[in-house]
Amino acid sequence: MIIAKLALRASSAVALALATTSIAVAPQAAAQEAAPQVPELVDGRIPVAEFVKQSNMSGTRISPDGRHLAYRTGQGGREVLVLLDLENLGTPPKLILASEEAREAGERTMTSFRWVGNDHVVMTVISRENMNGQLADFRRLVAYDINSGEMVQQAWRDAGFDAGQILNINHDNGTYLLQRDSVATSTERWGIPEVVEVDVSDGSYKTVQRTNPVVRGWVADGNGMVRAGFNSDSKNGKVRMLYRSENDANFKTVYNEADETFTSTLPSPRMFIPGTDDAYVISREDGYDKLYRMNMNTMQLGEPIFEVEGYDLQGIITNQDNTKVVGYYTFDGTMRRVFTDPTLKAIKGGLEEVFGQDEAVIVDYTDDFSKVIVYGGGMRREGGYYLYDTQSGSLRLLNWTRTALKDAPLNPVKAEWYTTSDGTRIQAIVTYPRHRMGEKNLPVVVMPHGGPFGVQSATNSTEPWNQPLAEQGYVVIQPNYRGSGGYGRAFEEMGREPGGYGKRMQDDLNDILTAYGEKGVIDPNRACIMGWSYGGYAAARGAQRDPNVWKCAIAGAGVYDMPLMNKWDERNLGRFNSGFQATSEDPEGISSARNTDGPWAPILIVAAKRDARIPMEQSDTLVDNLKKSGKVEGRDFRYIVQEQGTHNLPYDDVHIQWIEEAYAWLEKYNPAYIPSDGDSAPALVNFD
Repeated sequence: MIIAKLALRASSAVALALATTSIAVAPQAAAQEAAPQVPELVDGRIPVAEFVKQSNMSGTRISPDGRHLAYRTGQGGREVLVLLDLENLGTPPKLILASEEAREAGERTMTSFRWVGNDHVVMTVISRENMNGQLADFRRLVAYDINSGEMVQQAWRDAGFDAGQILNINHDNGTYLLQRDSVATSTERWGIPEVVEVDVSDGSYKTVQRTNPVVRGWVADGNGMVRAGFNSDSKNGKVRMLYRSENDANFKTVYNEADETFTSTLPSPRMFIPGTDDAYVISREDGYDKLYRMNMNTMQLGEPIFEVEGYDLQGIITNQDNTKVVGYYTFDGTMRRVFTDPTLKAIKGGLEEVFGQDEAVIVDYTDDFSKVIVYGGGMRREGGYYLYDTQSGSLRLLNWTRTALKDAPLNPVKAEWYTTSDGTRIQAIVTYPRHRMGEKNLPVVVMPHGGPFGVQSATNSTEPWNQPLAEQGYVVIQPNYRGSGGYGRAFEEMGREPGGYGKRMQDDLNDILTAYGEKGVIDPNRACIMGWSYGGYAAARGAQRDPNVWKCAIAGAGVYDMPLMNKWDERNLGRFNSGFQATSEDPEGISSARNTDGPWAPILIVAAKRDARIPMEQSDTLVDNLKKSGKVEGRDFRYIVQEQGTHNLPYDDVHIQWIEEAYAWLEKYNPAYIPSDGDSAPALVNFD
């Protein structure tokens, strides 16, 4: 085996030598070469903006033959897709396409990309258009020919709204299956897709699966045969699944149910097992997401195949052909990729000898495992992307995640448990300020994640604001409050119980101050709450409901008027799906915008004008009502509207504004360092 020959399986001393002296570093891009050297980085305090700038590399995908790498990179504060020649690393990356987020009619964005064969990068492009006064997104595929540099439209003729879902790729033939709406025969059938086989070289296609009036989405197996179809009813929530065993067989309904609790896992096929009517599915049949083998005709589950005790399984990792399970995505406070394939398992084990446990992430690899893209770092230090040649044993740095930070030490992050006032155990992700390790009674920022249901923070997958604020001297605590994902159905249901949303879930945030105050880690009287999306809701609710608890609040892209939001959700998501937020018990009582009289903690409100998920009326309503209640802008609240902002903070300018304004608000109402602390803030590192 290849792995038996790898230097990474040598002693730890050899592995350390490889990491420190033998890595051949690839030439950096011009922007990186011009970056200043900052020798005082370890001792100095890194400004908050440096942590949120666009990454040098993200979404990396290696071509099947291992000769080229496509990835996103920051350029002038925006994100672009580039191509890197791995056999000529001295040459700069080649620009393929800008991947900015569409905001207004007439704008375009590149949302994702895949290799099809060795010579084409296929990109999903969104075109935002004005349709009778409403913004509508058209999805298309465009292939970039790396040899000619030409862009080739993929099956655009007669395409409707959506022509961008790839179901299967045949790299050897340069073809793939594409699900798309078609208007060839009628414009009344948009949203009822067909499946076509596309030749990536010229975008020509042929139909392999006609439309079915009850199917809104198709699933193909690893051999390229369409095996299942899905539909969901936005009025009653029923999900219908159709299945067939053979290519010429008729589809039959095998599932047609609704989950009114929103806490079950749809037993949809994650991978069809070749030569059988079985598929691997993830189900919460006994309370936690586990992997099962399921007969698609009978929908009967076998015994669990893989599980993580006390946590939900996050997903499966399959081979390039989607015919074999090679590993799993797991969570226990930390997100991990656990490989069962012997080769990948050995590669990961060897790489962890170099980078440290949980510090080596296998991002992508060639079919024969000869070349592997590795992300090294991310837990204890800032990281970078590396090219690992398993045949020669060479490990080459391609680029740091962020040029200025390189492999700077991170503020320590730990997954810890605390007990709430009603006895519930909750896991929280705690980031400790590296400049103040061992000190007591520190200021704290509680940062609830978005969602809220089915989502979680993790030590290596969190909101990106824990590090910049911990760097300034704050303890940052990101609680996986009841209702969060990863801890089983019963834990999610606790957040959906009457009195959960905006009440008991809010208590979980307050109880952090008691638990960590009793430990002496934080000073409960020096606490602020900060968040985005649902986190923004929780921050505003905290400022309104518990002004005696929080010194200040920072709310971004939040929901503040639940009755208004529920109407918007019903109109845009359907009657059934509008119930996902579980706010029907007391929508007015849990709405901060409807309770602006009385004392409030000082609150910073940030709204993205082009937010497609949370309408601007939410922030405007809150601000208008604060003013009507006598609150003074500049003292009681500050309102920032990001003209170019969206719900995802996609650009450096809006992201930097968010984190810098948040830090300024913290410093004004809850400074990280005060005279009684006995220490002082390290000097800021100058990156100019």
